[in-house]
Amino acid sequence: MATVDGSTHRTAPTPSDLALQEPRVTRPTSRDVAAAAGVSQATVSLVLGDKWRGRVSERTATHVRETAAHLGYRPNLAARNLRLGTTRTALLVVPALTNEFFARVYTGAARIAAEHGFGVVLYPSPDGTGPARDPFASARAALDGVIASSMAADALDALGGDGLPLIMLDSDPTAGSAAAHVNLAIADGMRQVTEHLLALGHHRFLHLASAVDTWTFQVRAEALAALLGPGTELRTVRAPLNVEDARTATETALTAPGAPPTAVICDDDILAAGACKAARRLGLRIPDDLSVTGFDDLALATAVDPELTTVRLPAERVGEQGMTALLAVLDNAPWTAPDVPVQLVVRASSGPAPTP
Repeated sequence: MATVDGSTHRTAPTPSDLALQEPRVTRPTSRDVAAAAGVSQATVSLVLGDKWRGRVSERTATHVRETAAHLGYRPNLAARNLRLGTTRTALLVVPALTNEFFARVYTGAARIAAEHGFGVVLYPSPDGTGPARDPFASARAALDGVIASSMAADALDALGGDGLPLIMLDSDPTAGSAAAHVNLAIADGMRQVTEHLLALGHHRFLHLASAVDTWTFQVRAEALAALLGPGTELRTVRAPLNVEDARTATETALTAPGAPPTAVICDDDILAAGACKAARRLGLRIPDDLSVTGFDDLALATAVDPELTTVRLPAERVGEQGMTALLAVLDNAPWTAPDVPVQLVVRASSGPAPTP
């Protein structure tokens, strides 16, 4: 540029000038993948959309995926979602993240979702069980489906997702409008732990039940009552799902008038930890004076001393089946599966009933 004294100087390039001068890095497209793989763009779409089975050979599908990976191809999710009217996103509603069980459910659901190009948004109810705020301005627009634990069922009312496919976990299969249910063999788990204690000679039982009024805890109570026949005694006390409330409830029950129980059957490992604390405060030895059992097989079960006899609930498997069920429903395919098996894990907290 010329100046008033006749000299010239260059002005500094603007950011837009630099952008024009720098070479642009183009993002590989599905057309690039098709050209490199030597197949049609339609074949690429089928393979990368996971809809190739029965239409493209497995060898070709593998070749297309490898070519896409080599080119660094990434699908334009925004464009695809706009075209298909879907976000490929599921909402997983759980009572709280502080419970290890639900963290494992998420792990299982997310694993299956990732294999099918889905994402999982985890939404814990702020107050545990009960109503929750809507996490989206419009759940219908942001989600393809909902997977929810029965313990967080009330939170669903706030999501504004009427019409979204709903998969219920650990819930009454005869109730509600869910598209599918995924349940654990809860009654069988209670059978296993009760028969274990009966075989050890126990006849006086305390059921430390969850204060949460849901189907899964109702099933435990009903199964336990049905398994105990003449010559046995059963007392039930309820407590919130935390150690201190469980300890208080157990202490009260163990010091009540009458013959004390020789075994405490707990609805949850957290409740069982509270029961163990109560026994120690009262000078009772576990399992010599009192056997204690739990449900879930959380990490807590091996952290207490003695280690806890409990019913192992495969939470990750529940999450996997929940996501698998949602994918089937979204594909308009029928989905049914037997209850997920559970297993009694015998450890040191249960032993023979004390002799009179």
